[in-house]
Amino acid sequence: MNAPLTAITPLAPPQSRHVQILKQLERKLLWLSAWMIHHANHIRPNRDGLKVGGHQASCASCISIMTALYLEVARPQDRIAVKPHAGPVFHAMNYLFGRQTRDKLQGLRQFGGIQPYPSRVKDGVEVDFSTGSVGLGVAMTSFAALMADYTRLHGLGRTDLPPGRHIAICGDAELDEGNIYEALLEGWKHDVRNVWWIVDYNRQSLDSVVPDRLFGRIEGLFRDMGWNCVTIKYGRKLEAAFARDGGEALRDWIDDCPNSLYAALTFQGGAAWRQTLLSDLGRSKARAIIDELTDDELGALMTNLGGHDIETVIENLRAADADGDQPTCFIAYTIKGMGLPFAGHKDNHAGLMSKEQMELFRHEMGIRPGHEWDPFEGLDIPEAELRGFLRDCPFGTPLTPEGRRLSSPSVHVPAALPMPKLGGRKMSTQGGFGEILAEIGRGNGDLKDLAAHVMTTSPDVTVSTNLGPWVNRRGIFDRHTRNDVFRDSKLASAQRWGMSPKGQHIELGIAEQNLFLLLGAAGLAPGMTGARVLPVGTVYDPFVNRGLDALLYACYQDARFLLVSTPSGLTLAPEGGQHQSVNTPLIGMAADRLASFEPTHVDELGVLLRHAFDFMQRPDGSAVWLRLSTRALEQKERALDPEAVIAGAHWVVPPAPGARIALAYQGPVAPEAEAAFAELAAEEPGAGLLAVTSPDRLHAGWLAAQRARRTGQREAVAHIETILAPLARSAALVSVLDGHPATHAWLGAVRGQRVVPLGPDRFGQSGDIPDLYREYGLDTDAILDACAQAMLAV
Repeated sequence: MNAPLTAITPLAPPQSRHVQILKQLERKLLWLSAWMIHHANHIRPNRDGLKVGGHQASCASCISIMTALYLEVARPQDRIAVKPHAGPVFHAMNYLFGRQTRDKLQGLRQFGGIQPYPSRVKDGVEVDFSTGSVGLGVAMTSFAALMADYTRLHGLGRTDLPPGRHIAICGDAELDEGNIYEALLEGWKHDVRNVWWIVDYNRQSLDSVVPDRLFGRIEGLFRDMGWNCVTIKYGRKLEAAFARDGGEALRDWIDDCPNSLYAALTFQGGAAWRQTLLSDLGRSKARAIIDELTDDELGALMTNLGGHDIETVIENLRAADADGDQPTCFIAYTIKGMGLPFAGHKDNHAGLMSKEQMELFRHEMGIRPGHEWDPFEGLDIPEAELRGFLRDCPFGTPLTPEGRRLSSPSVHVPAALPMPKLGGRKMSTQGGFGEILAEIGRGNGDLKDLAAHVMTTSPDVTVSTNLGPWVNRRGIFDRHTRNDVFRDSKLASAQRWGMSPKGQHIELGIAEQNLFLLLGAAGLAPGMTGARVLPVGTVYDPFVNRGLDALLYACYQDARFLLVSTPSGLTLAPEGGQHQSVNTPLIGMAADRLASFEPTHVDELGVLLRHAFDFMQRPDGSAVWLRLSTRALEQKERALDPEAVIAGAHWVVPPAPGARIALAYQGPVAPEAEAAFAELAAEEPGAGLLAVTSPDRLHAGWLAAQRARRTGQREAVAHIETILAPLARSAALVSVLDGHPATHAWLGAVRGQRVVPLGPDRFGQSGDIPDLYREYGLDTDAILDACAQAMLAV
């Protein structure tokens, strides 16, 4: 329990009416959160026998913190991430504010009810950040603060709203997550301001009690990153006891007490406290403090930690508020399960009160049977006074007439983006992406508005993913103007990267979690700041896996952004090894709220890039993922059907009616597929050649059509069904991509046709393209062999 004495030492005056009301509402939040979980587990019918679960102890440990924050300190413009396991407290708070319904509380962890952890998409507009993935919601507040600065300094956001803080209430075990420290370092680089992290330091995790003296490491890390660090350790009762004769001995005993012993004594209660304290302090002056208290009073004194003392929490938060916009970490000492029968027990993380324990708890709380959900049942202050208090709370005031979720007008996207000259030219899709974005960056004509709203970012691969020309034109974002030393010194460099508050590229370090958290924060900017931002992030395709948790987290919140992953696949060739990627097309198919594409040629890329800027702004849209390549292919002047490209596939050579075979390719393996098709067509003149641009969109459309038909919409037809319709029912399909063959294996299920899918199912070997394509079955010979195999069964 040792800690530096950086906390403010409060006085202990008689409680004001204001504090009395706060403590009554604190009591109500404890009841409602515990009852909500109890109802879900012990009262609501359980049809499948599975444990419903919940975290009564984790809720209880942060009740006072959330009471102080939401009912006293927070303002409407503040954005708050609530630790996942305290979701019921958050919803109980909104229930008291009149922003949540009883039906939703009763539906905790039930279909259509409240989600187990706060969900921005499924739990309504009061949720600022989804926090189900431990650690990510905390780090997200730092990037949201960065985006608030970005939109303000670019003049994109609401000018009628004051700036707010970005606050995370986090469990101490969340600080074990590595992404926390990646975000801390990135925040330091960008001089992030207006961020508070309030650590519910109950020193217990899922499996154990947190090691002693962890706070010292935590505090040191935060201070090294430029944060103010405030320890809220003792409540007013303990501070008053410390001020008495013998109080220093009592303080020293608590400071030296191992966390495990403190937790055990808390669970055992006042008699155990007395026995242990008298054994250690019986001959000191502290005995006078101990002897005059009953066991219950002694237990209450010894558990009067700062994080459970509303007045102490408020004073510390207000003091930090007065200090300005420096990011601040509050380490609030708490007890897991405070106020519940298993407080302090090391196994209480997922513990639930029994029916008998709940009845005793109901009696203590003064709750009559049948009145469990009444907002003010069991409180000693008149309902009208409590309602008036809640109405007058700063956070109780709506942020805007439209609520907490803001809106922003869409940015016009021209019917066609500026394209490089393609006829007879060899170019990769990565190169084409760089050229198109650079032309947008000029901001000419009807591109001016689009260019002003695009924001790019990359984890130290800006140049190697072809963002360099865009950055040369639009600059790097920094809260402070910083000159390009090389440019000022007239030293030759292709990169002219001045930094200023008007720059439109945010350069990140090599931490892919940070990339996706920033894309998520930028993709939520319209609802958070009222500013329309079109975020574009680039990363090497294999390293999508390194940041996958944060990518899925951003999509779960329905953040809108464009991810460009390049280079990809075995086609990296000599780069090889761990930089190759096989599974990313499958991730693109499986990820919710993420539309993934892989164009082969730059004309397809132009269609899809334009679609991405439009689609990410639609109410029914989503984030978009483009998987690109560095392999330069011959570009052709041709007429494309944009709708077919967006839907996922188009015929390069349409098949004859009743054709017996078709060859499909995706991405940079097109030359090998085209060469194989030339030989195939000589023997099977009616064969078709299909370019697949999105197995994800094809598959999603097929599933949607099947669902529609099952509900009676018999006319529903998927794009892939239309594409394959000219082929004979017994026709064979041979597909090839620089990705896992399962990406295309499902195509045979559409019409019951035989499929031979080609693609690498392993990786890790360097070499040039001919060697690698031959080794992994992507070359022309392998494709022709697959065609021969397929035709045997036709």
